[in-house]
This record gives sequence, C-alpha cells and structure tokens, in this order.
Amino acid sequence: MTTDRQPMDHEAYETRARSGPCFVCAFLEGDPDYAHETIYEDDETVAFLDRWPTLASKVLVAPKAHVEHVVRDLDEPAYTRLMLTVRRVALAVESVIEPERTYLLSLGSQQGNAHLHWHIAGLPPGVPYRQQQFHALMTENGVLRMPSDETAALATRLRQVLNTP
Repeated sequence: MTTDRQPMDHEAYETRARSGPCFVCAFLEGDPDYAHETIYEDDETVAFLDRWPTLASKVLVAPKAHVEHVVRDLDEPAYTRLMLTVRRVALAVESVIEPERTYLLSLGSQQGNAHLHWHIAGLPPGVPYRQQQFHALMTENGVLRMPSDETAALATRLRQVLNTP
C-alpha cells in the first residue's frame, strides 16, 4: 500500500468544512464534489473510504440521517445499531490489512463536519511508536497519495469481506 505523503491544504479544508454543505449529506445526495468510495451501505448507515487518509485503510462510518451528537441525538437502539456497523466495518478493515491496532474515533464539530461520523483507521505493523496514535491520525503530518486503482482495489477487498456489491 502507498506510504507516500503529501501536505494537507488545511485552509481549503477548513473553508470547505465550515462554509460548504454537510459533507456526508452532499455525498449521499450524489454531489460529485463530495464523492467517496462506498464500501458498505444499509438502510441507516454508510461506510466509505476517507478522501484524505492518514492511514491507507481509513474508513468513515456515518448514519444516513443528519445526526450531530453521538450521545444525545441517538436513542439506545439507534446508537447500538450504529456501533454494531462500526464494529462490522472495523473487523473488515482488520481482515484486509491485519493492523497492529485499530483506532476508532468520532470526530467533527458544530463549527464544521457536524454530521456524526466515526473514523476507523488500521495502524500497520511496524510503525514507530512516536508515529502512532494521534500522530498517525493528524493531517498536519500529511495525507497519503492513494492512486485511484489502489483505492478501488482496497474498496473492492473491503466490500468482499463485508459481502456487499
């Protein structure tokens, strides 16, 4: 898998996140400016490859409904269903890349990227300790240049494990 990093344009990203449409809703509506490679979808959730991955296997999982707060906006059954999907996708990531550790985070802010989403990131074996954890997830340390054929192949392998078309 690709390990070549490029700098992240944080100003452009922030402008897009704070003044553009909700990235998950725009993606689900088919806006080509917000296209992502879908790896799993059901009636309530969608999982897709991160457009700016810091680790090659980085996947996002989001409810299809525009939910902003993981704790207060979901009742217990909806939260449980979402977390079971996060687990299912994380297990698929583990099956495909066999990471040393799998990171799960819910990020976003009322100031940008407000739509609830979970980040699933498999840390490859052998990454030096100082480059793990938050360091491995920070776009300030660069994002991977993932050729489209490599992205498509990863998505295909994840869909096969998840048994989705």
